[in-house]
Amino acid sequence: MIFSRVKPLDAILATAQKKSLHRSLGAFQLTMLGIGGVIGTGIFVLTSEATQKAGPSMVISFIIAAFVCAVAALCYSELASMVPVAGSAYTYTYAVVGELLAWMVGWALILEYAVGASAVSVGWSGYVVGQLKGWLGIELPAAFVSGPFAGGIINIPAVIISLLTTWLLMIGTSESARVNAVLVAIKITALTVFVVLAIPVMNADNFEPFMPLGAVGTFGAAASIFFAYVGFDFVSTAAEETKDPQRNVPIGLIASLVICTLFYIVVAAGAIGSPLGGQPVTDAAGVALDPGSKELAARCAAIVSGGALEPLPCSREALAHVLRIIGHPAIGNLLGLAATLALPSVILLMMFGQTRIFFTMARDGLLPERLAAVHPKWRTPHVVTAVTGVAVACASAFLPVGKLADYSNSGTLFAFMMVAISVMVLRRTDPGRHRPFRTPAVWLVAPLAIIGCVTLYLSLPGLAIAVLPCWAAVGLVIYFLYSRRRSHVGHGIVEVPELDPDAPPPPIAQ
Repeated sequence: MIFSRVKPLDAILATAQKKSLHRSLGAFQLTMLGIGGVIGTGIFVLTSEATQKAGPSMVISFIIAAFVCAVAALCYSELASMVPVAGSAYTYTYAVVGELLAWMVGWALILEYAVGASAVSVGWSGYVVGQLKGWLGIELPAAFVSGPFAGGIINIPAVIISLLTTWLLMIGTSESARVNAVLVAIKITALTVFVVLAIPVMNADNFEPFMPLGAVGTFGAAASIFFAYVGFDFVSTAAEETKDPQRNVPIGLIASLVICTLFYIVVAAGAIGSPLGGQPVTDAAGVALDPGSKELAARCAAIVSGGALEPLPCSREALAHVLRIIGHPAIGNLLGLAATLALPSVILLMMFGQTRIFFTMARDGLLPERLAAVHPKWRTPHVVTAVTGVAVACASAFLPVGKLADYSNSGTLFAFMMVAISVMVLRRTDPGRHRPFRTPAVWLVAPLAIIGCVTLYLSLPGLAIAVLPCWAAVGLVIYFLYSRRRSHVGHGIVEVPELDPDAPPPPIAQ
């Protein structure tokens, strides 16, 4: 039967011990890793996208997305504390509901990590373009800083940062926990400065009408800015490198999510309350335009050329733009500089997460072992890193940040839903197993996570909804033509042998 291949939890733990990575991450480092992964393009860039979809009610959108992440995080915490190995949702699904669905989760995680890295690259591009204009007065041609969907030709800065990050991962330059903590401090400081300067001058009248596009717009924005929270599961992915994972992984997951949620709410309120306001940009008939569309780009250009302030939904560097408008141009430029410096760390983390998923799947025989080949000099998985980097660069070259974020969300929501299902299944099939962290009210929390993920998925734009089943269809073809016949579990091998006895695993941020 196609659902009969389940890799025993004991075998997964035995495999992890045989290939054990150095455990050096504590609760603080995990929290910093989670915050470092979460605070990025979502809040620095997608604020504009959310405003165009929901108007001032994007504050509620952040809360909705945070709630779904919170219940999913509680499910993640139980499984991560029980199964402290690499592979995240893919590994958990393999252990609970079997190989086929595990493959689909791993395949969907490509949307989360690789496509997510593309979205961050496009977000970085917007800030670096703003930096060149703000500091040096250099204005790059619009055709070369946006893809065709946004009225340009190709996003060259996004391609450059994607390929640069790929090169750094290939030669073995990975972040240390110390460097990551510094970058996290830069981002938190930047957001704190924004709040301190924007909240006191906030105009409450800007919040009316609060929900200009109704509940549909609010949930649509929540589905899109769900991307702003993607990254807390990096903590789970790093469980195999964590000291006392049964204690530290749940702390890192929940702490990073709570801190980021508080920041998001006050930052969103500060942006809406600025003179830019928070109402969607409309056409001549008063109909809100689609984010990332040529029509919106043309309308924004017309507004600015007419002498008016650039609306918040039009800005490619929303928070820096707000600070400049409220009388702090230098600080606005510094905030843009902080984003420019810090966002590449998120790209690196996402691309690293992708190589980790590929490595784990290759370790199970579901992908060619060649993908986990280690370079003789750099000692990194250069093949899979190069493949991932080229794909990220191509996507970031031609697609706008909002569309990329929506595509990424479709895969992430599926993976989160499978984690919630796995928690409930394991409670039934293996109730006696030791659970250092138990999801509270699991029969309420896990179904809420499932319902939340499905609701947000159905609130995505139609094209983003279609991406997941189409991507899944491609994955199923690969699974049945290649992976199923080469699966180690299918051949009765539950403790997987080393892919290369002399090669270390891919680099980990530690």
